Amino acid sequence: QVQLVESGGGLVQPGGSLRLSCTTSRSIFSAFVMGWYRQAPGKARDMVAIFPSGGSPRYADSVKGRFTISRDNANNTVYLQMNSLKPEDTAVYYCNAFVATTTYWGQGTQVTVSS
Repeated sequence: QVQLVESGGGLVQPGGSLRLSCTTSRSIFSAFVMGWYRQAPGKARDMVAIFPSGGSPRYADSVKGRFTISRDNANNTVYLQMNSLKPEDTAVYYCNAFVATTTYWGQGTQVTVSS
């Protein structure tokens, strides 16, 4: 059974930072596109950032310049560093791994940006 284990969510004030982590197996990490999506209440789940194995990261326009996705190949972990957080970044953040027609999701971690 494929597992994507997430951590790092929480409550932060506007302008603050958080780092999300997602760890999976080596076979998944090395072959799949790893990424982060988010879903705010009443809204669709949207892509935040993706990072193909051996490729370059891509970001949603709303987070460019504030968020950074990175891959730690030694630990099969993908990170999402979130800086200059805004209230509109509040959502459940999901780790994702996909290749071709196969997709896996993490359990989700809540990020709340509020004063």
